[in-house]
Amino acid sequence: MSTTHARPTRPYLTALAITGAGVAAAYLVGTAVPVVSALTIAVVLGILAGSLPALSDETRKAISGVTKKLLRAGVVLLGLQLSLPSVLALGPGTLLAVVLTVGITFLGTIGLGRLLGVPRGLAMLVATGFSICGASAIAAMEGVVEREDSDVATAVALVTFYGGLAIAAVPLLGGWLRLDAVRIGEWAGLSVHEVAQVVAAATPAGGAAIAVAIVIKLSRVVLLAPMVAAVGVHERHRPADGGKRPPLVPLFVLGFLAMAALRSTGIVPGAALDVAKVGCTLLLAGALFGLGCAVRIGTLVRTGGRALLLGLLSTLLVGTTALVTLAVLG
Repeated sequence: MSTTHARPTRPYLTALAITGAGVAAAYLVGTAVPVVSALTIAVVLGILAGSLPALSDETRKAISGVTKKLLRAGVVLLGLQLSLPSVLALGPGTLLAVVLTVGITFLGTIGLGRLLGVPRGLAMLVATGFSICGASAIAAMEGVVEREDSDVATAVALVTFYGGLAIAAVPLLGGWLRLDAVRIGEWAGLSVHEVAQVVAAATPAGGAAIAVAIVIKLSRVVLLAPMVAAVGVHERHRPADGGKRPPLVPLFVLGFLAMAALRSTGIVPGAALDVAKVGCTLLLAGALFGLGCAVRIGTLVRTGGRALLLGLLSTLLVGTTALVTLAVLG
């Protein structure tokens, strides 16, 4: 009887140990080099681990099962980073600029992906990551769209590369355009992909720029739940390829909204929010490590050129749209 239970348990425990080691390494490197997100590092480590011949198919399957659970829990905790009163304090003009920038970038990137012949799943993930909040948004969206595991890794790599370029470009171009410190912070918050990248891009302009950049960035994160839900509804109406249809609204998206509502009440202690932020990073890093383990490098390389061009065009689109909408509405 104990032998019967040991067989399914052993690969699961092995998967937990491998994922845990990958998360710990990603978090340590991400802490030492904060500009590079722990989530990005986790994907890279996952791809490297997945290429090892010693990783059995049974273990890979177990890692995939662990990944799904970590992903959903991580997205739910992400909601605790959102304070709706802080977002609403930005004012109607800035909030409209956020909605327009996110919407135009998302739909525009999908259209550009079609023109370039980029696979639909990859274009959808790039559109989500570039318009909302980088790797976290990609991790949330991958559960409701048809995609290859290599698409997730490619999208995260593009977010890292172009977000890194934006760290230098935003303050340089902001100075050339004679933008004041607050406007540079607004532009960074509205156009740069990852939160850490937003902070780095706004830092040369000073503390006021960093403060407004973070709030605007989080206002983009608010749109993650409705966007994932809308895509989930759309996917249900597409012809099924023999697989199970995604839920109308994924349960983890409702959890995300519930956590955001809880944070907005102001009753959650600051210490608990700090713990939740670290927990969210660890959970999403574990999810992306697991997705990286399933990637086949050959497939990743074959999509490279078109994906790089899509990332460049999407970056130009979000940067230009953010600047124009802020000038008109902000």
